Amino acid sequence: MSSILHHGPSTAAQLADRLGLTPAAVRRHLSALGESGQIASREQRVFGSRGRGRPSRVFFLTDSGRADYYTAYDELAIAALKQLAAAAGPDALAAVAQARVDDIEAKYRELRAARPDQDPAQTLAESLSADGYVASLEPAVAGRQICQHNCPVAEVAKVFPELCEVETRLFSELLGSNVQRLATIAHGDGVCTTHVPVDVEITRKRIGPPVSG
Repeated sequence: MSSILHHGPSTAAQLADRLGLTPAAVRRHLSALGESGQIASREQRVFGSRGRGRPSRVFFLTDSGRADYYTAYDELAIAALKQLAAAAGPDALAAVAQARVDDIEAKYRELRAARPDQDPAQTLAESLSADGYVASLEPAVAGRQICQHNCPVAEVAKVFPELCEVETRLFSELLGSNVQRLATIAHGDGVCTTHVPVDVEITRKRIGPPVSG
């Protein structure tokens, strides 16, 4: 399960290669984890033409499987935010959500200053990983996708979707593009997926203005 968390949805062959096990052994483990509800699978998405033969399946963590990696303070955080919203209103909740992404923005700007020629979307994925989101940049039709394979605040975001909304706005402002959130772990998807269109230049050196808020 840890390999799937850190590398994202994986085929049995990929898991066997990373873990140094035989495909048969990996499939036995996957079968047991599937029966316990800790993982699920779907047909692998392939961009471009696919070769002949049966399509591969990729395995990803379910909410139950991901629960081992969530903080023990989720219930406390949810209760505290509910009290905050009741006492101080939605603006206070928005401020908490903004503070949550400030660390991501700071890390992004630090990395952009150090690597101005790197793809900004790749830099953002790296800054997300540094904050515990285990992110990667994947090819996609008409652009790329930032995939976050873990979400430290997923349980809280289920109750307070403002956390996801503020994060998506930050992505758009940092990349200077109208990104689109396609899926979130908080809504039951295996990976948080954000589409980055082709108008984000790979070698763009300009670092945008600080995010207001």
